[in-house]
Amino acid sequence: MDVAIVGAGIGGLTLALMLERRGIRAHVYESSPEIRPLGVGINVLPHASRELGELGLEDALTAHAVLTEEAAFFNRFGQLIYREPLGRFAGYDAPQYSIHRGDLQRVLLEAWIDRAGAQRVSTGWRCTGCTQDETGVALAFDDPQGGRARPAQRADVAIACDGLHSAIRKQLHPHEGAPRYSGVNMWRGTTRWDPILGGATMIRAGWFTHGKMVIYPIRPAIDDAGHQLVNWVAEIETPQHRQRDWNRPGRLEDFIGAFESWHFDWLDVPDLIRSADAVLEFPMVDQDPLPWWTRGRVTLLGDAAHPMVPRGSNGAGQAILDARCLADLLAAGGDARAALAAYEAERLPATTQVVLENRQNPPDAIIREVVRRSGDRPFERIEDVISRDELERISERYKRVAGLDKASLARASPSPNPTRSSA
Repeated sequence: MDVAIVGAGIGGLTLALMLERRGIRAHVYESSPEIRPLGVGINVLPHASRELGELGLEDALTAHAVLTEEAAFFNRFGQLIYREPLGRFAGYDAPQYSIHRGDLQRVLLEAWIDRAGAQRVSTGWRCTGCTQDETGVALAFDDPQGGRARPAQRADVAIACDGLHSAIRKQLHPHEGAPRYSGVNMWRGTTRWDPILGGATMIRAGWFTHGKMVIYPIRPAIDDAGHQLVNWVAEIETPQHRQRDWNRPGRLEDFIGAFESWHFDWLDVPDLIRSADAVLEFPMVDQDPLPWWTRGRVTLLGDAAHPMVPRGSNGAGQAILDARCLADLLAAGGDARAALAAYEAERLPATTQVVLENRQNPPDAIIREVVRRSGDRPFERIEDVISRDELERISERYKRVAGLDKASLARASPSPNPTRSSA
């Protein structure tokens, strides 16, 4: 079987590695002329990091990432609401990684080249659509720099992993509505900074109405002074937004005012923001879940299938889980079209739940509940506002929906093959 993978992002490269491990040949086509370390930080939760570990990537990822130890939630006055351990520090058998998106992509790409060869990834090939017949799929490509058509490529199946602006998704669903804006705009940046709260904490503070921050380190010990590269996201309710574009520069004056008073004994937030290397702006958008992903020999994966608002640290993780499911089903033998249909039947309902839960009750719903009950005012004791049991229930609910709770992970089947080699 030959599999064409459209997109060399996290989902596409993970799928390629998983197929290779199962003896299935894949070729990756990437629209960018060069795969460069773009973006900012992401988290890879234990349900997904376990899959990467089974690919032999744990050492390489650990060398680039911060092993996240805890989550901590604060109100906008810097008061602690709730903290809980994460990853192996919470008893999982796999870590939680906080990592630069470009570092994760580089680890995956280097592993793919090492195991399959550089000739099995083509850059500067932008997919513009596909056709299929009883024997396979024909993919159309052009050169994104000049628009010149490239030779069509055939494969037994094609998997669209080309993200938010997937051409194959648009072909399959030409009348899909516009992206759904959440009413919240985001400004993202990275800052070289001293370790915050021990240097392994994922921080969520404040709420959208007056300004919310998500802060976590993504590269450890970047210089002799022990600084880390710290990822931060400022999120504010904003009526207007511009088209989604991960690489649009942002302006400090558009959002810094919401955080000018955030001088806490554990962090000076406006100083952190002003010290950023660069700032990017992105609207918090998703798409309504699709009724189907698959037609015959073609299907969708990752953000091309289920773009979600980034409130549960789950976008990359769900793409990795997609890849594991699809690779297993293709490796089981039988008709490839049946395998793609079975993949959709398993993963579409699961990811639909995550998309909808991210809209309503992601982990930061803990802060929303405290803001509501406290009237968005400082408190004397958090126990006077909400009990720890209630806070734990909110956290555990999201884990169950995302397949991250320990019971779900314990039921998950082990990898069918031994790991070959590490990258």
